[in-house]
Amino acid sequence: MVLKVFFPQCCNRADSGLLVGRWISGHESAVVLAVIHYPFIPGQVKQYVQQMEAQSGAELSVLGSWSLPKEGQEGMESFLRDLSTIFPQQRWLQINRELGKTGFSCQVLQRDQDGKLVQPETKKKVEGGDEEQEQEEEEEVIFVHYEQKKVMFSQLHPVENGVPDLRTDPPSELRQMFQAVAGSAPLFFLDRYDDGPLKSTHWQTEGREASIVVELLRQGSVPLCLLLSWLLSIWTWTFSGRVFSLFPLRFLSRKLSSCIQLRYRTEHMRTLSSVERAAGHTPFMSKANMVVSLLVDVSLGMLLMWWLYRDDHISMLANTLVPAADHVAKQLEELLQWLMGAPAGLKMNRALDQVLGRFFLYHIHLWISYIHLLAPFVERILWYGGLSACFGLTFALSLLSDMVALLTFHIYCFYVYGARLYCLKVFGLSSLWRLFRGKKWNVLRQRVDSCCYDLDQLFIGTLLFTVLLFLLPTTALYYLVFTLLRLVVVLFQGVLHLSVDFINSFPLFSVALRLTRPHRLAEGVKFRVLCEEPGTALHLLMEINPLKCSAVVQTYRTPTYSCYPRDSWAALVKKLFVGELVYPWRHKTTKTD
Repeated sequence: MVLKVFFPQCCNRADSGLLVGRWISGHESAVVLAVIHYPFIPGQVKQYVQQMEAQSGAELSVLGSWSLPKEGQEGMESFLRDLSTIFPQQRWLQINRELGKTGFSCQVLQRDQDGKLVQPETKKKVEGGDEEQEQEEEEEVIFVHYEQKKVMFSQLHPVENGVPDLRTDPPSELRQMFQAVAGSAPLFFLDRYDDGPLKSTHWQTEGREASIVVELLRQGSVPLCLLLSWLLSIWTWTFSGRVFSLFPLRFLSRKLSSCIQLRYRTEHMRTLSSVERAAGHTPFMSKANMVVSLLVDVSLGMLLMWWLYRDDHISMLANTLVPAADHVAKQLEELLQWLMGAPAGLKMNRALDQVLGRFFLYHIHLWISYIHLLAPFVERILWYGGLSACFGLTFALSLLSDMVALLTFHIYCFYVYGARLYCLKVFGLSSLWRLFRGKKWNVLRQRVDSCCYDLDQLFIGTLLFTVLLFLLPTTALYYLVFTLLRLVVVLFQGVLHLSVDFINSFPLFSVALRLTRPHRLAEGVKFRVLCEEPGTALHLLMEINPLKCSAVVQTYRTPTYSCYPRDSWAALVKKLFVGELVYPWRHKTTKTD
């Protein structure tokens, strides 16, 4: 039988005393958490352990004794062994370290039926020939040394096997060991500088690590959270009125990216302003990532504001925007004039070509008049729009996406007109093609059934099929051109949305923690032989394997509203081929009608 003892490295040279720790249930393992130094009063040690159990909620006990011989402490080993009668444990570990040796020697004592501690001897049967021989085998002890500070602040992530269900799957030995160290924080408050009767050795033996700045932030976080909660309640009450629930405002709030981003940041602030303490590692990391994301977002927004209002860059943008819109409109007009002729030598339907070309030219003339009407107010709109960067760079990028959508609204209209006309002809041709094959679409059963048509129906169907087939190339050409223009705009808006999504969801705090303190996010552990001396137990060193950066991003990525393609690339190409509209403003949380 093999007994594993997880021993902290900080206790390798501790003074002689008692080992305080915990037995791991279901496994032949023990975790040493601290060493209480001699001299001490056993009653005070027992009372102290009970207090630590009540504060931490974890099961603690005196595992045994630790002996490091020094001058003037002869007979310490036998004295500590006799203390086992005061601490009635089923097992008693008697760990000794000799001077000049790196390894330890350990004796595992168990209580017999009379309550006395004896060294157990297990017997195993060995078959030899026709007789069975019995050999005595002592319990083997393996010491696993660990760095207590790293294990204390580490979070073990079961990436490959998933998060175990504690109700059905019992926690592993390693996970119980990490939980035992992390759940024994009150035990580490006692250090050698305390005036009490007990002195102990653990990872904070040289004094408790603390930061005045962190403590001040912790004390000031409660009134700050209350203030934010009050401001957010006023903000929510203002926008929950009946005026904002009317159809135009409600429709715009669901479609405009700036309104969606503002609502998203409001949910973040509501989460951060909660005075409830984050219970667990994942909620704490989620809040920390939100705080860092918000700070980075606002910092980048303030930097953008500093650039916009320095050296009158807003006037330069306003003077460039209107001529650029005129240039785009003139290019579209030239494109329509080219399509109304013989584009690329193609022979188009003259009548339909002229009708479509004049229809789209009329819309361009309306758009040019609209741009010239807004020209005197463009600089003022940009000036006030630049102030939105104080809410963060993501809000400014969302507002830019909305401005691009409004400035290219005529391109969207052209795309919708061309797509609807093209889709009508494609579905008409497909329906008439079923007529030639003696089929029809059953609307009730949602399937294609056989059908018998008379001569008049076949004649009219043939006539309509011929008309639609010869008009399809002209319509398809206009649809192709305006779809490509629309995809260029959607691509630019997609880059803006991906930038906003990256800032909103990227776990910057977790990644920085992984790069600076990789032991905080642990994927597993590895062992290597630390010491193997004759006459001593086997000593292993446990090292923490940090979580991969890709796994950190995947685990702690903040959920966002951002839009990703709902369909695969094949489904998207199919929609474009049959003329179905592609709405880029539909997000994950938006239900399709």
